[in-house]
Amino acid sequence: MIAHLRGTILEKHPNQIILEAGGVGYDIQIPISTFTALPDQGATAALRIYTHVREDALLLFGFATPEEKAVFERLISVSGIGPKLAITVLSGLPTPELIAAIRSSDLGRLVRIPGVGKKTAERIVLELKDKLMSVDAAGKPTPAMETGPAYSMLERDVLSALQNLGCSRPAAEEALRKVQEKGTPAEFEPLFRAALAAVR
Repeated sequence: MIAHLRGTILEKHPNQIILEAGGVGYDIQIPISTFTALPDQGATAALRIYTHVREDALLLFGFATPEEKAVFERLISVSGIGPKLAITVLSGLPTPELIAAIRSSDLGRLVRIPGVGKKTAERIVLELKDKLMSVDAAGKPTPAMETGPAYSMLERDVLSALQNLGCSRPAAEEALRKVQEKGTPAEFEPLFRAALAAVR
């Protein structure tokens, strides 16, 4: 199984990266926190990989830190949570905050993540509250910075990330407008978090 990949970034999107390693382009799904930690297209990057094998597909999920991968692996051990929903959960909250929410049984924070209902949040807390005690969530990735005209690359990435989490394009654009009225953060992750909160 593939556990680690290092190579050149061919394409980079909020929930996906194509990484060329050894002449092969690997399509890897990633959480928002990993996206913000990655360098620009054309640069070299290294990711920890979780390989998910199904009868009809072999899917790769990549993570910038061992903590992200550890939380992902624990999430997919929860009944009813597959890899794609686990990526959505990791994208919905920064890893340290997600761990804190689970440890403190903060269902309110968990159900604000798109795709996570009350029953799913309850299962996450019930099954992972004790299992996450050993996960050290220190060392949160540093957000990448993008600037430019509207819609700038930064704003397009935020809109794309919101749509990948299940928001409609109009709802994503409206949320972005609400955040911009208050002053637009200059970095991807703060802008994404603010826009995600404004969707609801």
